[in-house]
Amino acid sequence: MAKKAARKTQYWLFKSEPNSYSIDDLAKEKKQTTFWDGVRNYQARNMLRDDIQVGDQVFFYHSNAMPMAIVGTAKVVKAGYADHTAFDKKAKHYDQKSNPDEPTWMMVDIQLIQKFEAPVTRDDLKAESKLAEMMLLRKGSRLSIQPVTAAEWKLIHKMAGVKP
Repeated sequence: MAKKAARKTQYWLFKSEPNSYSIDDLAKEKKQTTFWDGVRNYQARNMLRDDIQVGDQVFFYHSNAMPMAIVGTAKVVKAGYADHTAFDKKAKHYDQKSNPDEPTWMMVDIQLIQKFEAPVTRDDLKAESKLAEMMLLRKGSRLSIQPVTAAEWKLIHKMAGVKP
């Protein structure tokens, strides 16, 4: 019987507005773990459902902030499952069209790995020529969940002054 090849860790960037949910909020959570809910874009949903797996690594990015920046890392501890906030009329991310029997929206659970001592700002990222093709920096790229290459992962850790 053939052994299944080990899956390579994938890298991601998850955006969050810090006034809504920040890395400091994650640090305060029990076991520094939370579910990543509220994604309401089909392309990002598909990544949560189909691509992001336990063990994958995540950059935590503060968007709509001054400055916008990668502020730390987390790891995926539970793969894609139905976003229960879509079914809760009292929830911020309620979706009246969503059906618990055939969920439209997905989420994953993440756990904090580290908060960067010094955030890596969007301007820092733009100034690094080796990151010119990074999805985050592409014009019109607004997805709240984005893939990151292994090379980008390593370089950004170096810019933050920490080991990946």
